[in-house]
Amino acid sequence: MKRGEKGFSLIELLLVVAIILIIAAIAVPRYLRARIAANQASAVESVRAINEANITYSSDYGQGFAGTLLNLEPPSGGGQPTFSAADLIDNVLASGEKSGYTLTYSPGSPDSSGFYQDYTLNANPSRLNITGNSYYYSDQTFIIRTNATQTATSVDAPLQ
Repeated sequence: MKRGEKGFSLIELLLVVAIILIIAAIAVPRYLRARIAANQASAVESVRAINEANITYSSDYGQGFAGTLLNLEPPSGGGQPTFSAADLIDNVLASGEKSGYTLTYSPGSPDSSGFYQDYTLNANPSRLNITGNSYYYSDQTFIIRTNATQTATSVDAPLQ
C-alpha cells in the first residue's frame, strides 16, 4: 500500500477472514453439542412432567391415567379443569413436540370401567444427532429409561 492511502490490503482482509473461520470451526460444534444436551435435558423433564401430571390426574379424577396428552392440557377459553382438560401440563407439551423431541403417549387397554391403568411414553429426537441423540421411555411405573441407539423400551436401563 502506498504511503498516505487509507484502507486494508487484500492480505490483511484474508488474514482476518481466516481467523474468523478458525474461531467458527471451534465454536460451532461446541454450540451444537450444548444445544443437544439442553434438548435432552428438556426431554427428560417433559417425561417427568407428564408422569407427574398422570399421577395427579389419576388421583384427582379417580379414572386411571389420561387417555391422551390432550386430557392433561388446560381447558380452552380458560374454563375450569375437567377430566378431559385437566390443566396439568402446558399446551406445548400436550402437542407432543417440544425442544427437538417428539413425545408419543399411548394409553394401554381400558379396564372393565373404561379407564386406563397403564400407558407408555416415548421421547424421541425429531432429527437424530441434530436435536438429540438419546431416546427416552417411561410408563405407569414412572421410571424413565434411556437408549442411545434406538427407541427406548421397558427393558432399557433406567436413567441415572
